[in-house]
Amino acid sequence: MQYFSSSFRLGILGGGQLGKMLLYETRKWDVNTKVLDPSADAPCRISCNEFVQGDLLDYQTVLDFGKGLDLLTIEIENVNIEALKTLKNQGVKVYPEPEALEIISNKSKQKDFYCEKGIPTAAHQNFSSKEGLLEAQLSYPCVWKSAEFGYDGKGVSVLRDAEDLKALPDTPCLIEEKIAFKKELAVIVARNENGEMTTYPVVGMDFHPTANQVEYVVCPAAIDDVIANEARQIAVKVAENLKITGLLAVELFLDQDDRILVNEVAPRPHNSGHYSIEASYTNQFEQHLRAILGLPLGSTDSKAIGIMVNLVGAEGFEGPVLYENIEQVMKLKGVTVHIYGKSETRPFRKMGHVTIVDQDRESAYEKAKKVKEILIIKSNG
Repeated sequence: MQYFSSSFRLGILGGGQLGKMLLYETRKWDVNTKVLDPSADAPCRISCNEFVQGDLLDYQTVLDFGKGLDLLTIEIENVNIEALKTLKNQGVKVYPEPEALEIISNKSKQKDFYCEKGIPTAAHQNFSSKEGLLEAQLSYPCVWKSAEFGYDGKGVSVLRDAEDLKALPDTPCLIEEKIAFKKELAVIVARNENGEMTTYPVVGMDFHPTANQVEYVVCPAAIDDVIANEARQIAVKVAENLKITGLLAVELFLDQDDRILVNEVAPRPHNSGHYSIEASYTNQFEQHLRAILGLPLGSTDSKAIGIMVNLVGAEGFEGPVLYENIEQVMKLKGVTVHIYGKSETRPFRKMGHVTIVDQDRESAYEKAKKVKEILIIKSNG
């Protein structure tokens, strides 16, 4: 099929920053796009050929949106999967596949899938309600996760004792063994409809201590080759078993005994791959398009050390956004600022990211720390 400067229509469910960055690539290739998002101010609204405001979880809305499209993809997992199944049966290509999304979008199903397929992961128990959770004999500390609708640190809590159970919502959930890990890692796998696969280098992720949100992503991770190769092999096994088309970001724990355990996955471009826009020969968004369109997969090699710094709203500020000291950051060599187009800030809301590209790891780290210190996202309201 001719995708470029043609009548081909690509639909994207979700109009946030991931969709916006995906649209950089569709515009580069002149691929016609249509985006659905619940917000009239979605970052994607100005970059797609057609924007539709609507509920991603509403069956009829998603079904109507998908009719007449040649291919439908996502930038967020929380979408109406039954509508995607119907569209697939009606002849619309849906990548990632609804069957894979059904597993991934529910963390209890996702964890059960790992156990069934022999993929290493932390021990867990599933609960259908808070009542069952309160009656269970739990070993503390442990990790509570909402089965659905968790993202960016939301829907996750570390439980220190039984008292912490009281504040939890009454929702299907799982309790997971708390892993004493040395590092958190991630691998992005690209897989096309023919089963051709490639992986990006293993990255290291540094998390905010209280927000459970990534602050830095470093490529490549500071680990030895044996561990890196095993991490990539495990990520490939997950993608193969899910039979996924597109990108799959696989988040991993490296524990104190150098065991690699799968934490969770995302079937789309991911925060852990933003560094690739500046640091890789093929960035993750172009690679996602290549994979879902059945085009040759691009090189995942890096041109240099890449560090991504998440830009999030400062604590204590909510309202119209103000980027403080952004000019100072722009003076730094090898530093690129990405602003996502969200007019309102709030504590820990993802507002953008900065990529540092350098031939020297320590130099890159110093710049990353400087960016984190001086670029503050406040409100002028």
